[in-house]
Amino acid sequence: MAAAALAVAAVPPQAAWAGIVKVGVILTYSGSDAALGEQIERGINLYTKLHNARLPAGTTIELIRRDDTGPNPDVAKRLAQELILREQVQFLTGGQWTPNATAVAALSKEAKVPFVVMGAGGSAVTEQSPYVIRTGWTLWQTSYPLGPWAVGQGLKRAYTVVNDFTPGHDGETAFTKSFTENGGEIVGAVRIPLKTVDYLPYLQKIKDANPDTVYLFAPGGPRATTIMKAFNDIGITKSSIRVIGPGDTTSDEELPNMGKSALGVTTLLQYSPSATRPANQAFIAAWKKEFGENAVPTSLAVAAWDGMAAIYDAVIAQKGKIEPDRTMELLSHWSNPDSPRGPIRIDPETRDIVQNVYLRRVEEVAGTPVNVEFQTIEQVPDPWKALKRK
Repeated sequence: MAAAALAVAAVPPQAAWAGIVKVGVILTYSGSDAALGEQIERGINLYTKLHNARLPAGTTIELIRRDDTGPNPDVAKRLAQELILREQVQFLTGGQWTPNATAVAALSKEAKVPFVVMGAGGSAVTEQSPYVIRTGWTLWQTSYPLGPWAVGQGLKRAYTVVNDFTPGHDGETAFTKSFTENGGEIVGAVRIPLKTVDYLPYLQKIKDANPDTVYLFAPGGPRATTIMKAFNDIGITKSSIRVIGPGDTTSDEELPNMGKSALGVTTLLQYSPSATRPANQAFIAAWKKEFGENAVPTSLAVAAWDGMAAIYDAVIAQKGKIEPDRTMELLSHWSNPDSPRGPIRIDPETRDIVQNVYLRRVEEVAGTPVNVEFQTIEQVPDPWKALKRK
């Protein structure tokens, strides 16, 4: 592996193909988490289809895709090496999983290849390389503000439940810190392995503890539906216990599968497809035209849409002639006042996204469960990094 790393470092920066900008995309295209990868893939594809005319004359963007099959950092690293060495890509993107994105970030640093992270929510990802920005979100952004909000709602005793990997740990730490600092008490905590199928043994302990609230994080997809139905089956969501958490827990693509089990759950996220912002309504219309009337974009799709917008803007500003350090200067100062999720910008110091986050409640609208936004917390940086600065 050391020899491979040296080989990456030895590649001349950005070998040129006249008129072609190569973008390496590493996502989960197969396995149980393929639906999450599909959201990012569709966001990428829709943006490129609608905006290729923006590119400088004679410039095209070539997307070169690789399948990491899930949270597999060794696989992701091998694929990134292949994209850098063999394909000579000028950008890397995707970054669906924090362990994978962390592995790829190390190579982006060695090879000086800008890496636009669209999905990974672990706060430390952007600190692994000066050639990384994030257009998604962090678990600290969607967990830390929940602490004071919960206490303000009279919820004083909490139990935390997270899947056992870096984003889950980040979410647990963020919520615990802000909740206890505002006078709340953590009465129990559990980390559940990602491959768990039967959640009921874990949930019985929570029910027995009878907290005021449960902070729950599951990384979207079928896992979120399985655990939400388990909460319903054991009676937690039907009791006085309030279930709250980051928005992954009631991910929009899974809400139809959850049925009524998620009704009343309150989450915090930077995007909801039901939002009435004009930019979002235009985005939803384009999405349904492309993928079908019943297709629903999620926060991952919007992160991909905005990530491609950042890449396109960097390509346009350089007239198709990509230079890594100039690219990072552009990306680290990038902003979009009119994203489907609201105004966003990259903090040039941390290279992480600053954005609104929205409190949402699952409600039944025309017989369908929907995440309905009811409160905005404006322009939130990554709290983990903000606290480190103090």
